Amino acid sequence: MSGTSETETMAGASRKPLVLDLIGLAARLILGGVVLVAGLLKVTDPTAAERAVRAYQILPYDLAGTVGLVLPIVEIVAGVLLILGLFTRIAAVIGGLLMIAFIIGIASAWARGLTIECGCFGGGGTIPAAETNYLPEILRDIGLVICAGWLTVRPRTTFSLDRRLF
Repeated sequence: MSGTSETETMAGASRKPLVLDLIGLAARLILGGVVLVAGLLKVTDPTAAERAVRAYQILPYDLAGTVGLVLPIVEIVAGVLLILGLFTRIAAVIGGLLMIAFIIGIASAWARGLTIECGCFGGGGTIPAAETNYLPEILRDIGLVICAGWLTVRPRTTFSLDRRLF
């Protein structure tokens, strides 16, 4: 005999989905909260948002300005959906793609020797070289990509509208 009863085995099996749901809840709230706050901080200052995107010197000037205006709205919508747990997979994919774009942009700026503030939470533009924080910003965004990946694979989480409605 193994010493483990059938009831204990079933109880352990039922805890696993709960733990996975709670991990998903944490991923949803972390990614959603970060994306929502970033969007809210940028939407209040559209000029700074445009300047931040232009500072990366990747997109044509006019397109960078348009991205700077639209990006905060996309972040706010994705953040709200993630926090509510509504259309979680779609919102997580959008959040993950945003984080990948940010990682590429930050890495590109770093590799080209630009000295800019990422503009992730407002602000942005040229700063002194000693004030750049490229590695921590990239690592933060990698963590958020992991959250997005988790939610893309396993979007149904504790306390989500998806679970209640669908």
